[in-house]
Order: sequence, then C-alpha cells, then structure tokens
Amino acid sequence: MRVAPEGWPFIVAALLVCAALAWFRLWLPLAVWGPLTVWVVAFFRDPARPGPRGEGLVIAPADGKVVSVIPIEEPAFLGGPSTRVSIFMNVFNVHVNRYPADGTIRYRAYVPGKFVNAAGEKAARENEQSSVGIVTVRGPMLVRQIAGLVARRIVTDHEEGTTVRQGERMGLIRFGSRVDVFLPPGILVRVKVGDHTTAGQTIIAEWP
Repeated sequence: MRVAPEGWPFIVAALLVCAALAWFRLWLPLAVWGPLTVWVVAFFRDPARPGPRGEGLVIAPADGKVVSVIPIEEPAFLGGPSTRVSIFMNVFNVHVNRYPADGTIRYRAYVPGKFVNAAGEKAARENEQSSVGIVTVRGPMLVRQIAGLVARRIVTDHEEGTTVRQGERMGLIRFGSRVDVFLPPGILVRVKVGDHTTAGQTIIAEWP
C-alpha cells in the first residue's frame, strides 16, 4: 500500500510505541494502541486513482461526502458568482487531494484560522485554509482545502505557474477536513448533497 510521505513520522512514532509496549509486555495498552496504529497507517494511504479524464469533466478533488452545493460569490479568483461544491472528509477517508482538471495554477493563497467542525458553514469563513486557482481550457475554477476540527496542517504541493494534470496529487490535509470547489456559472453539477465522492474518479461537474 502506497503511503503519503507526510505520514511517515506519525507511522514510525506509532510503531515505536507499539514496539515499546510489546517489549515491556504491557498487553492492555498495546491492545488499545495497536488498532490506533493501524488507523494511522490507513489514514495516510495514497492509492492510485485511475478514472475518467477529459477537458469537459470536473473530477472530485477529495474522498468524502458532499455536504453542500450552493450558489455563492467567489471574489478572490473567479471574481463573481460561482457554484460551490463542498466535500467533507471524515477521519476514515483518504486525505490525499487531487486536481479536478488539467490547467495552470494562477492563484495561491493561504489563510491561517480556527479549527471548528469542517462540515459546517462556519468553517468556510473561519478555519485555516489554502486556495488554488486553476485556469483550464474551458475556464477557471478554484479549489480550497479547509482544515477540520483536529487538523493542524494543510499541505498544498504546487506553486503559482505550475501546470497540473487532472487526477494528479494536489496535497493533503491531516486528520479531518473539507475541500470546496468553486465553479463558474453555467457548469453542470453532477452531484448532490449526501453523495459520496472518490478523489480522482467521481465526476462532480461537466462543462456544457
């Protein structure tokens, strides 16, 4: 199983604790810590994600559950009305994020903030977040990684000016979080609230 490199310090630390508990024959604590170690490894898994590709498609950037699909102003990059698709990742989802389309990064912004529940609307305004604006052959879109209740680190891989590929790794958010995609007017959204998405595979929208 492929593991995101950001996970190795946590995995090694968890394994060392397991080894120490086993060495001292502390079986009850080991019975508790062992499953936690398995979860840490699983959290940082980074599976290959082949799937549908094409300039007319917008692919999910995150594993998780669609918690909102709403019209909203996006002044930072789109400069006006947009449709926002919000995907909430729980602590059991894969947390590696992927680019929803081919394009060039033309905007990067990081905002420090709070760590309230990422599923709520308050998180969109107050939580730590990192935004990436992408210009595609069909038009612009913005992807925003939002930290969650226990998340403390957002990783965004690429800088402004980088050409990125649909389904390519975009980054990672540690331990519970959300990803919003802001799409320009006229695009056809293919998901609804309650749907589950798989990063790099689920089609969330199509250009008309």
